[in-house]
Amino acid sequence: MLIALANLYPEQTNRDEIDSFMFQTVGHDIIENYSKCLDLPLYRQPITGGSTNQNLEYSITDNDEIEDLHKLLAKVLVHHPQVEGVSCGAILSQYQRTRVENVCDRLGLTSLTYLWQRNQRDLMQEMCASQLDARIVKVAAIGLNEKHLNKSITQLFPTLDKLNQMYEVHICGEGGEFETMVMDASFFDKKINIVDKQIIGPTNDDVSYMRLKVEVQDKEPCKFVKLNAPPLLDEKFQEIYDELQNVQLTEEEDQITNLEKLSLQHDTDVTMIVKETNTKLYISNLTSSKETLAHQASDIFAQLSEILTSNNLTFNEIQHVTLLLSDMTHFGEINAIYSKNFEGLFLPPSRICIETKLTAKVQLSCIVLKNTVPSNKSGIHIRSRSFWAPQNIGPYSQSIVDTREHYKLATLSGQIPLIPSTMALSDSKQNRLNSVLALQHLDRVKALVNVGHIGLLVCFIVNENDLSIVTKTWSEYIHGNQLVIVRVTGLPKGANVEWGGISFENIVGMYDDSDDEEVKQPDLMEEVAAKFEQNTVISIGKGSIRIATLFSNDLALFAELSKVKGGHIQLIATQDVAAQLHRYKCDFEYLPVLNLYDHKGTPYKYSVVWKVEYNL
Repeated sequence: MLIALANLYPEQTNRDEIDSFMFQTVGHDIIENYSKCLDLPLYRQPITGGSTNQNLEYSITDNDEIEDLHKLLAKVLVHHPQVEGVSCGAILSQYQRTRVENVCDRLGLTSLTYLWQRNQRDLMQEMCASQLDARIVKVAAIGLNEKHLNKSITQLFPTLDKLNQMYEVHICGEGGEFETMVMDASFFDKKINIVDKQIIGPTNDDVSYMRLKVEVQDKEPCKFVKLNAPPLLDEKFQEIYDELQNVQLTEEEDQITNLEKLSLQHDTDVTMIVKETNTKLYISNLTSSKETLAHQASDIFAQLSEILTSNNLTFNEIQHVTLLLSDMTHFGEINAIYSKNFEGLFLPPSRICIETKLTAKVQLSCIVLKNTVPSNKSGIHIRSRSFWAPQNIGPYSQSIVDTREHYKLATLSGQIPLIPSTMALSDSKQNRLNSVLALQHLDRVKALVNVGHIGLLVCFIVNENDLSIVTKTWSEYIHGNQLVIVRVTGLPKGANVEWGGISFENIVGMYDDSDDEEVKQPDLMEEVAAKFEQNTVISIGKGSIRIATLFSNDLALFAELSKVKGGHIQLIATQDVAAQLHRYKCDFEYLPVLNLYDHKGTPYKYSVVWKVEYNL
């Protein structure tokens, strides 16, 4: 339900425009009329700050216009404490979205960004079909001039469509090509009529706009036009879902009881490992012997802080965290402690969180970026509700991208089948939909960070019955072997499937002949990998980094991996092998699971995700 309207306007009210990276103010002098059209209270706040903080991820900054937005929304909350969310119209602008999210987080509100990443042609067609009388009041793009002012979006749509094809002009004006004012809509009680207009411009930068004189008029009652939500699955993933209809499911229930979970716990402690490569510090198997969960978690983060400090690193350099819990019902408690340690950081690390068989109550491993500068680290930390993919409800990013000379490497947070628009979990009995929906979320994340090649995916399932669904989902999605399927005892929110992993993009230099050109590295890694029953080795960035996905039923074989220097090894095991690893002198990150399968669903006892870096 719409509760109130809010508007920011230039401090000097005789100015039509201000130099803002965030707010458009043309037409601000007629804003008061919307309160009459909607019969809702309107709150206004002058813009006293400027675009002082121009970083993509905003933090509180004195004399910034975003602090004026904070004052405005805080004022609304004083009068309407029942307000829960703020509507944000960002479609592509990360700059606008992150600023609204920042203010909403500080005020305990939810940013509702339901236009985010929508196809602009589809969106414009929907607006035209909804009887929205939105007029062009400002133009600032090639192909648009003062003759287009006062046209409705319906009238201008063919022109915008043509300009999009010719010059990639954004059809919805997301690049600042034009601005609009709404004169009437199906949900208005009254409408706005233009009495007089004055055209200003064109200026030196070919910008023209209108200064309007308007009146509010009564209107005939009309039927509210309710738009349909976009389909949950896009065309690509709908096709995958359709292909899954013939997959036979086992009807037997194999949910794990709490009593059975206790019997699965390991009785051997793992060893904390710190390994250093050219670009990363891997901190693995952090646990604690403290008595309570809260004390264990606090102790683990104290250990982590000490290791980071001794290596001249901070929490801000952590790229990815793997968080293992012995009981997912304690997630809220551990997440509160987790949140406190990453609070306020620029792009917190991506994260995988699962429940599995552990001796301790919690175990943490992480990847930390070395020798990096802020420009090397990028990613997305979306906290808005949308139709695109789930918002982050914790202190983690959907993806963190590490950019080096020859490649980009993105860690992708685990995605479960949440309905993005409501953040409710999809029906747990919809096995096919859940597998496809969670993978679509991950696919959209890697597309948005523009790091599109799969280096490795791990699919976590709770029920063995879902194995056939997951393998079919994967085979329809991509032809590749770089998948590990593991069965664990629980996932966040009681989900039955979670997809996470690593993607990459090779960087082709200005003078490079081809991105296929690879500097030949010693082939010891490939020699060792070839001994495994199932092996896939992917070379990235001219061979500067390689990722191997290996499967075997012979634990002794894994001792050979330590012969190759400069790498990190994560061992996924269905049996308690911590003691054997110590005997073999294997410095592995350790992930115990119930069952383990390759991309075809073939069971194994052990799998390794092996990353090796080379100096070029």
